[in-house]
Amino acid sequence: MRVIPRARASRPEVGRAGSQLDTSAPDSEHRARPVDSDSKKHSMERFALLLLLAAPACQTATRTEAQRPVAKSPVIPEADGYVAIEGAAMPPRESVTYRAVFDATRAADQPDQILPALNMAGSELNALGASGVPVANAKFVIVVHGAAVGGLLDDEHYKARFGLSNPNLAVIAGLTKSDVQIYVCGQQLAFDGTDARTLASDVKVASDALIVLMTYQNQGYALLSF
Repeated sequence: MRVIPRARASRPEVGRAGSQLDTSAPDSEHRARPVDSDSKKHSMERFALLLLLAAPACQTATRTEAQRPVAKSPVIPEADGYVAIEGAAMPPRESVTYRAVFDATRAADQPDQILPALNMAGSELNALGASGVPVANAKFVIVVHGAAVGGLLDDEHYKARFGLSNPNLAVIAGLTKSDVQIYVCGQQLAFDGTDARTLASDVKVASDALIVLMTYQNQGYALLSF
């Protein structure tokens, strides 16, 4: 019969002097070691350096805001303003007559915003006015069709559809005062079943938007689409 040897008992660790070692560390050794004064000093120095590097950037941002040019809107306050660029090539000139027909098909992104075409026509009048060029030098025509027609509703019908006053009406009035011709496509109204009497009074109903666009382009008007 084979004899199975007995397992040896594990020997305790002994130190150099032969004494048994205590492997359990006291609580004090598990606690975080306090940060020495040199580490604190280095952290403070790094923080101060970061503040020193960030200061010029903050000052530059402040100066940039203060130096940003102010856009002027002397003709149509509701439209985008114009910033005069010193030494710019081809500035607005009093000796030039600016003829343009705006093809307006886009609605505003939100009902409290004005139609893009009305805004751009107004911004160009502001460019002339801010440059000392008579507004009479602008021969502008706006032809509205497609999704943009809703922006021409009078206040009563605009509120009924969108729940707020029509922001385009003040722009339409200002453009009309500046001799801008505003047309709406009669074919669009007929197709949509829109009563022309629900539109702003300054808007003229044309037979067809494309007829108006071709007529003015044949007269040398630049086509601008928004």
